[in-house]
Amino acid sequence: MEIHADLVGRLELAASLLERTLASVEERQRFLSGEVERISATVETSRREEELVSQLAEVKRELSEARAAVSIEAGATAAELPKSLQPLRRTLPSATAEMLAKHGIGEGVVDVRALDAALVGLSLEQRIAVKSQLRRVGAVG
Repeated sequence: MEIHADLVGRLELAASLLERTLASVEERQRFLSGEVERISATVETSRREEELVSQLAEVKRELSEARAAVSIEAGATAAELPKSLQPLRRTLPSATAEMLAKHGIGEGVVDVRALDAALVGLSLEQRIAVKSQLRRVGAVG
């Protein structure tokens, strides 16, 4: 029985050593798994950053092209603007045309001084609206 007890003691010691070794291996596995997840997340983040950098570069390029298109000399008419920036409406609203006609301002390019004199009776917002309408159709000179 003594041999049997000694053998059982050795087996118990070996089993406890195996359990500790298994716990250590499991802990390492968890650590390495977390490390792999962090590396994978880092790679995914850098790919997303690359996408965003390329999109930003594209937007900057488009913005510079739009700025270049808009930076036309001050005397440019609507017809000289690039097609994408040309106004859709080429006629004045009838109320604006009638108001200008009452002050002797007709079709074609409008002199700014004559326009200012004609708009004296209007509020600031109304003057801005009339001038923006005239700019849209290319009638301010």
